[in-house]
Amino acid sequence: MAAPSIPSHIKAWVYSEYGRAVDVLKLDQNVAVPQVKEDQVLVKVVAAALNPIDYKKMSGFLKDTDTPFPTVTGHDVAGVVVKVGSQVKNFKVGDEVYGDMVEKALDHPRQFGSLAEYTAVEEKLLALKPKNLSFVEAASLPLATETAYQGLEKAGFSAGKSILVLGGAGGVGTQVIQLAKHVFGASKVAATASTAKLELLKSLGADLAIDYTKENFEDLPEKFDVVYDAVGQSERAVKAVKEGGQVLKIVPETPTESVFVLTSNGSSLEKLKPYLESGKVKPLIDPKGRFPFSKTVEAFSYLETNRATGKVIVYPIP
Repeated sequence: MAAPSIPSHIKAWVYSEYGRAVDVLKLDQNVAVPQVKEDQVLVKVVAAALNPIDYKKMSGFLKDTDTPFPTVTGHDVAGVVVKVGSQVKNFKVGDEVYGDMVEKALDHPRQFGSLAEYTAVEEKLLALKPKNLSFVEAASLPLATETAYQGLEKAGFSAGKSILVLGGAGGVGTQVIQLAKHVFGASKVAATASTAKLELLKSLGADLAIDYTKENFEDLPEKFDVVYDAVGQSERAVKAVKEGGQVLKIVPETPTESVFVLTSNGSSLEKLKPYLESGKVKPLIDPKGRFPFSKTVEAFSYLETNRATGKVIVYPIP
């Protein structure tokens, strides 16, 4: 039985046509609470993070595979379990959880995402929130840290190898630096950012911080075992990789382009839990990047400037 405190209708951010958030995203005050399938839990959302894929999807980037309108936007979620499906084994009512709600963003988009007061999520996509992290910190992590972790695995990254991270101050880049250094045991981590963000890169574990406003990374005499391209500069990236090395690209120019695409799962978050709880891997939230639920459109406008350092968060959610 559902807890009596769960309402039948809730507030959620919804769009019913493609376009920019400022034009198409609307706060609907009367959305039906999603039904919980047998493998899902219902989460009272506390915080949600925004990702570039959210506004790309909203703009129609995935229209060939997209779900029907109306769409509740959002991938990353952190909150409290208030109801569990009949086959759920690992979570109970009251558990604090987090995760990326979309298992495969490019070919299996989701109609009902995280920017709502309540949302239903498959058990396998969630993990228990590390106790040392706030809901805001936890919400900032799933898509970015899972993309960083699984991407490094796919590139065959291992202890003693070197890596160049393009876009080191962004949501994924800040996680790649930390994971490469503190989880995978990189021999050298280099990363690019603008002048004001170079010290941040070093604080996260970068041995070499490259100011892209002043130098071209492909002109460095040194080449790298892996170039992790988090910004879409693959033509230049290939000039910075060692022979036999690998360029990992995560920003598709077209929906059909071959790039690394995250398969979201809670098990990746569980593997990283010791590093998160010890503080070796930290969430990074933009200093101006916390927006209340009522200012979600403004949050998207800020994310679209591409100037955010780390993540942009919507919190509190009523």
